[in-house]
Amino acid sequence: MQIRHDLPQPIREIENTWIPLTDGTRLAARIWLPLDAERRPVPAILEYLPYRKDDLTAFRDAFRHPYFAGHGYAAIRVDMRGSGDSGGIMYDEYLAQEQDDGLEVLAWIAAQPWCTGAVGIIGISWGGFNGLQIAARRPPELKAVISLCSTDDRYADDVHYMGGCLQANDALHWATTMLAYNACPPDPRFVGADWRAIWLDRMERTPPYIEAWLAHQWRDDYWRHGSIAEDYGAIDCPVYMVGGWADGYTNAIPRTLAGLRGPRKGLIGPWSHNYPEQGVPGPAIGFAQECLRWWDYWLKGIETGIMDEPLLRAWVQESAPPASAYAERPGRWVAAPGWPDPATAPQRYALNPGALDAAPAPAAHLTIAGAQTAGLDAGVWCPYGAPGDFAPDQRGEDGLALCFTSAALAEPADVLGFPELTLTVASDQPNALLAVRLCDVAPDGASALVSRGLLNLTHRDGHAQPAPLEPGQRYTVTVRLNAIGHRIAAGHRWRIALSPTYWPHAWPSPAPVTLSVFTGGDSALVLPARAPQPADEQLAPFGPPEGCAPLATAVLRAPARRRTITRDAISGAAQLIDHNDGGCRRILASDTEFDLVQTDTYTIVEGDPLSAHQRCARAVGLARGGWRTRVEATSTLTADAAAFHVTNLLEAYEGNTRVFSKAWVATIERRLV
Repeated sequence: MQIRHDLPQPIREIENTWIPLTDGTRLAARIWLPLDAERRPVPAILEYLPYRKDDLTAFRDAFRHPYFAGHGYAAIRVDMRGSGDSGGIMYDEYLAQEQDDGLEVLAWIAAQPWCTGAVGIIGISWGGFNGLQIAARRPPELKAVISLCSTDDRYADDVHYMGGCLQANDALHWATTMLAYNACPPDPRFVGADWRAIWLDRMERTPPYIEAWLAHQWRDDYWRHGSIAEDYGAIDCPVYMVGGWADGYTNAIPRTLAGLRGPRKGLIGPWSHNYPEQGVPGPAIGFAQECLRWWDYWLKGIETGIMDEPLLRAWVQESAPPASAYAERPGRWVAAPGWPDPATAPQRYALNPGALDAAPAPAAHLTIAGAQTAGLDAGVWCPYGAPGDFAPDQRGEDGLALCFTSAALAEPADVLGFPELTLTVASDQPNALLAVRLCDVAPDGASALVSRGLLNLTHRDGHAQPAPLEPGQRYTVTVRLNAIGHRIAAGHRWRIALSPTYWPHAWPSPAPVTLSVFTGGDSALVLPARAPQPADEQLAPFGPPEGCAPLATAVLRAPARRRTITRDAISGAAQLIDHNDGGCRRILASDTEFDLVQTDTYTIVEGDPLSAHQRCARAVGLARGGWRTRVEATSTLTADAAAFHVTNLLEAYEGNTRVFSKAWVATIERRLV
């Protein structure tokens, strides 16, 4: 137990305690408490994750949870079943078992002598997901949720599928990461001499998640489970939805604000997949203080004024030169009293040959043959703000697409919400996709990505029952692009870019596609144009970022990243390699070393969509003194016209001795993907 006196209230930290479940499984928890909490009970704040409290998230946990405790809360960080030091096996994401365990955790917390019985859940990404999912179960102890970078729809808006397209950029990437994380051993300090037996059992029984994800290519009950969009009304506790325009999960915020009927708020900054007090791109904000305003109101009954403020506060970012990384995005905060924002109105641009115009011209028939290398300059789907994450200048991508560009704008113009493109198309193949990009084109020609969307055209009538296209037949489809808050500068132009390929964001269609686009008529871009509002100028500024001192560490190897694209002019082969060495650090308090290296390789040959090949490799090292372990996971994904072929190899080492090896090989039918 550690005691700290550097916060408004003295706190103590319990490095590990066990939460017993009714089936005999124990979950491991780290707890931060005000020093006098047993005499003066406090509300509790839970973060419930599969990411290892002792090492992987220890760095960020030390920044946030002691801060909450020092301001009068019990902060509890729990490793989910099958992760970290917790018992059991985690067979997949967001299972009913995960929610059931969460309900037991809430009841246990509320029953502790240091807790008033009121509990809130905070979480980012996975923890943001399960906070909403548990809230839909209506546990009596749960009084409020803060959900960051999460989704309301597991099929439509997550790492697996977008618009019915398989996310090659993220699905295998994330599945391999979880295979490696799940295979890491528990800490002998807490589980004792049984750590090795637990470790080997965990590796033997934990499956590679990619096989289940590929087995469910349509929106079925597998994806409906855990998607709160199925019934927003199931949630009646207050919810604060938070995210950033650069993140992969922003779309859920406006949808959830519109769907929930109970108390709710939204906050969207310029950030990527980060907590806003460490938000990149900046400006970062004092999010810890914002959390306290929320918790004080809903868990302590203190009037903080937070519910008197607008429903949604959003950063409208300004035109900026395209770059693969941004330290900060210029812009301003705006306020929406409801959603949809009453200050927005649809602005329609007709698609005419090469142009976005106020009125449609006579109908025209345009075609584009998909280049398999289109999309290599798309950046990553879910950025963390690191160099190389964002899409660079899109002029090269625009040259591989069918583009429609507006006249230069005479005045700046704001958009806030979901751009939508309605288009009449035909395909020469029964299976085709459509990638849509919205770009901000500067007077010098630089093309900056603003938003994008994907649609597997066999999913034109919905994701539950796709149907093949009839080659040559015209279909009118609507693609909703990712939500955005953006101010385009005077003199800049809007551009829509269309392609039937977008590798590696979308797994390619099984045969080369020539797409026909019919302009005039109903083919149009509709932007959510927003007029300036007086309330925007009345918003109180956020405070500066606050938190606790960083965890004391020694850097044993500095992080390094390479993201390279190579092309063979003779064979037409193109390869993208994203090598992310997270470095190696020693946590001084526990003497624990944590080492993470990730490499993703995407290969394709121009003209041959069946040449698409993806390889993901992960290596995670954990060590302390003479205890040294390493886990290596390697996965590959290919496809022919009929099936996906996926392999997974998991190997584990104690010192230099390999103690475990297991391979999985699966062939899974392609179902119009």
